[in-house]
Amino acid sequence: MLTRLALGVLFAGSILLSSQVAVAQVSREEFEALKTEIETLKRQFQELLRAVRSRGGAAPEAFQPVAVSVEGGASYGKTDAKVTIVEFSDYQCPFCARYSNETFPQIDRDYIQTGRVRYVLRDFPIESIHPQAFKAHEAVHCAGEQAKRREMHEKVFANQRAMTGADLDAHAQALGLDVAGFQKCLASGVHAAKIRKDLEEGQQSGVTGTPTFFLGLTEENSPKVKAIRRIVGAQPYSVFKAAIEELLSS
Repeated sequence: MLTRLALGVLFAGSILLSSQVAVAQVSREEFEALKTEIETLKRQFQELLRAVRSRGGAAPEAFQPVAVSVEGGASYGKTDAKVTIVEFSDYQCPFCARYSNETFPQIDRDYIQTGRVRYVLRDFPIESIHPQAFKAHEAVHCAGEQAKRREMHEKVFANQRAMTGADLDAHAQALGLDVAGFQKCLASGVHAAKIRKDLEEGQQSGVTGTPTFFLGLTEENSPKVKAIRRIVGAQPYSVFKAAIEELLSS
């Protein structure tokens, strides 16, 4: 009964989302991107159902604390902030963009800038459904070589339909980068190994989709954080606020 209900909710949500997209008259590219994300969610849900059935219908196991690496990630906020959040994100994922544009600014204002949260960004481009994402992640790292990583991060998320090589060059120019140096970096693939390492470590930590967030108490000078909470998807600010406040009060 539980699985039939959950599956019904999932498909009803998919239909509702498709209807809302049509009503909003978004572009064809955005509509197709959302359809792709819905199909991915359906596949992941089917895998979850199969796992549940294999355990005789038992409920999915609760999240178990896991050590998540913060090495090499873009870090914002005080290094000794009480709480650390690690985000695994994909630059071509529409849900990641929605979170970045709508929810992250509130977390930044209330917790990062006030010194209570350290925020670490990790790469998780899912090439099977987002073929332009990997190069976009490389572009962000290349911009970081010229001290404009965060600016490129925001630029890419604000322009998800503009991720061709020419588009990335235009972003670099708009940000005032040395475009020739940026192009050389991007063509070399110098940051590809680092991005693939993030992917591997994310998978080891249990990441299967984006965005995924791990929250834990900061351990100074440690290359990892012991995550005791996980949030999956572009959840509303209230969900993050509740989880952060719980950790701050511990």
